[in-house]
Amino acid sequence: MFNFSTLPPLSLYIHFPWCVRKCPYCDFNSHEVKNAIPEAAYIESLVKDLENDLPLIWGRRISSIFIGGGTPSLISPESLNSLLSSIRARLPINPDIEITLEANPGSVEQSKFDELRSLGINRISIGVQSFDDNCLQRLGRIHNASESVSAIETAYKANFDNVNIDLMFGLPAQTPDSAINDINTAIDLNPTHISYYQLTVEPNTYFHKNPPSLPEDESIYRNQQTCQALLQENRYQQYEVSAYARQDMQCRHNLNYWQFGDYLGIGAGAHAKITNASEQSIHRYWKVKQPQDYINKVAVNEQIGGKKKLTRQDAGFEFLLNALRLTNGFETQVFSVHTGLPIFIVEKQLKEAKIKGLIDWDLTRVRPTESGRRYLNDLLELFLPGD
Repeated sequence: MFNFSTLPPLSLYIHFPWCVRKCPYCDFNSHEVKNAIPEAAYIESLVKDLENDLPLIWGRRISSIFIGGGTPSLISPESLNSLLSSIRARLPINPDIEITLEANPGSVEQSKFDELRSLGINRISIGVQSFDDNCLQRLGRIHNASESVSAIETAYKANFDNVNIDLMFGLPAQTPDSAINDINTAIDLNPTHISYYQLTVEPNTYFHKNPPSLPEDESIYRNQQTCQALLQENRYQQYEVSAYARQDMQCRHNLNYWQFGDYLGIGAGAHAKITNASEQSIHRYWKVKQPQDYINKVAVNEQIGGKKKLTRQDAGFEFLLNALRLTNGFETQVFSVHTGLPIFIVEKQLKEAKIKGLIDWDLTRVRPTESGRRYLNDLLELFLPGD
């Protein structure tokens, strides 16, 4: 049984499932645009989807909005304006809300940046991945390095003062010099946030069926250490396994995920996690994935693709699975508030992790050590739910 005396923060995630080309490493719910995107029908479905979900979150404020994909910057500013206006009319929103939109560096998307900023979108996340044209071609990206530089500069000219760029390492054909040049180029462009993560080959992707030739693990690790040091030297604080930010510029939306906050998800394939204080329960929901199927099913309120009620063990593990990714870990009281559980239910595992040197733990905070961050999978395995 859970015991919620208060509810965790609530975010909203909006999924746009279309992209120009499916990247060979991508395992997200994204679909190549074959003809025109059915913008009007999809926006109408998103609003109806939100209305159908409102009973799950009556009276709760939204602290952040993240518009992801796919490539949501393919959608017209007019459609996004209609969507955001509908959201504001139906939900109480914090005055200082963070609204993020993912964008590709292509010139078509860049031309919209001024309009996107005028809609109240105040954080833009640009999928650069690399500043090496050879690496970009092998990743199946449709932009080049010059367009990436232009996109970041254009974002600042459009008065975005919170700009994230996505960078990957361990890429096909990536040399140590190329990896270091990526980081130095990113630093010179002065974004407020850098998401820096290793390419992984996921199931159900083109790369899984046709594995690329990747650098050796030791070479990848050495490059990673060098690049992380450069980020640190240039005032980018690593606050999560793959997230680096200038002071006070951490991604609030993702922090809510990592701290086991609640989030509503609308759109094809979107996921949600909702705490219900009156029922003392936590549920996960997900929407049907195919865009046209989603549009059809929203119309008859059958867009839920699945639902799961979390057990106490599920909640404890899922909290730790996310919160131990954070460099500073978590306050023990946050565990209790966000899971509705006392910290002592994982006391045995915490003690074992501390003995192994994977965490520091005192009365108020649990924090992964340098060893715990390096061997994160080993740390998390200690908290796997038993049979």
